[in-house]
Amino acid sequence: MEYRQLSPLDKLLIGANNALRTVVAPAGRATRSNPAGKIADSDLNAKQKAHAAGLMRVNHAGEVAAQALYQGHASIARNKSIEAQMQRAADEEFDHLAWCEQRIHELGFEPSRLSPLWYAGAYAIGAASGVLGDKWSLGFIAETEKQVCSHLDSHLGQLPEDDAKSRAIVKQMRDEEQEHGENAVAAGAADLPLPIVRLMRATAKVMTKTAYWV
Repeated sequence: MEYRQLSPLDKLLIGANNALRTVVAPAGRATRSNPAGKIADSDLNAKQKAHAAGLMRVNHAGEVAAQALYQGHASIARNKSIEAQMQRAADEEFDHLAWCEQRIHELGFEPSRLSPLWYAGAYAIGAASGVLGDKWSLGFIAETEKQVCSHLDSHLGQLPEDDAKSRAIVKQMRDEEQEHGENAVAAGAADLPLPIVRLMRATAKVMTKTAYWV
């Protein structure tokens, strides 16, 4: 799919629309089929449902942040092909967001109430790194996706074994996040300094622990 060259006003309007549909309105319909759509739901007990919902709420919060991160990077990207690559990744991340939201509701719970905070913080990081240049934007994406894949692998070990629907969603998310990271590296991602990597891990830990409950 080709993306036309966008004006600053186009980018502003797209960014505002993306922020609203991500943190205010329900995510709505994904562009692709939910990987759990044809899987029968399991007979989980109340404790298992609450735990699965907490993990999926964390994943949903991560996808809110991913939307903002990619939009922030794309808004500053100097290279049009890199901007298009980031936009394509953001489109896939929105599917992840919708799938997670649907699963949370199926389990009888709601997404994190702190979504506006996750979005604002990630957008600021994306735009700020973009100012430094595309290779640093790509470096943030590559490291973020590396950490996300590790995080999703840990969730596959924590989700109830019988929760095939949540597990199917998380597995596809992990595979696509890995691809996004590999694409960023192939496009020229810079290696981030170790203190930045550690700060990213600490920030992610705060978000995951908070979003599980709130």
